[in-house]
Amino acid sequence: MDGSCGGRLVRTGEKGGDGVGNTKCGKGTKVVDIVDSRGIPLAIHVTAANHDEVKLIEPTLDRLQIPNKVPEHLIHDRAADSDPLRQRLSEERGIELVCPHRKSRKKPPTQDGRACRRYRHRYVVERTHSWFHNFRRTVIRYETTLDRFAGWIHLASALITMRQL
Repeated sequence: MDGSCGGRLVRTGEKGGDGVGNTKCGKGTKVVDIVDSRGIPLAIHVTAANHDEVKLIEPTLDRLQIPNKVPEHLIHDRAADSDPLRQRLSEERGIELVCPHRKSRKKPPTQDGRACRRYRHRYVVERTHSWFHNFRRTVIRYETTLDRFAGWIHLASALITMRQL
């Protein structure tokens, strides 16, 4: 039902828009970021939430603004445990993927304990995610287009960068 309320157009309907995808918990948008050792965002990729995180790592690496500052190690959670991704990152980009293996992994492990010790620095990434949650517009998506939402995410990352420098 469409109507008018105080000069505003009112529409009833399902949540949707550009970059909204179905998940187990409903609909949403996924923000993938790369941060440095201090937690400053270096690259951000915003997409629908129904995409696999394994497929979003390489487009996020392509968005790095400083081409000569390629990370040596990429610390990620269990969602990135993929042997083809590890091989592509190491051969094409020279990046070692550091993430624990999934518990349901059938193949033999590819990392020893030395590489997984770097995983203890994952808190830096999670801390940056909590900094993003200090901005209400990045937690709840009010915008109907993906470009506007990405603009708010980039504004929040600029503010986070200014606070940390």
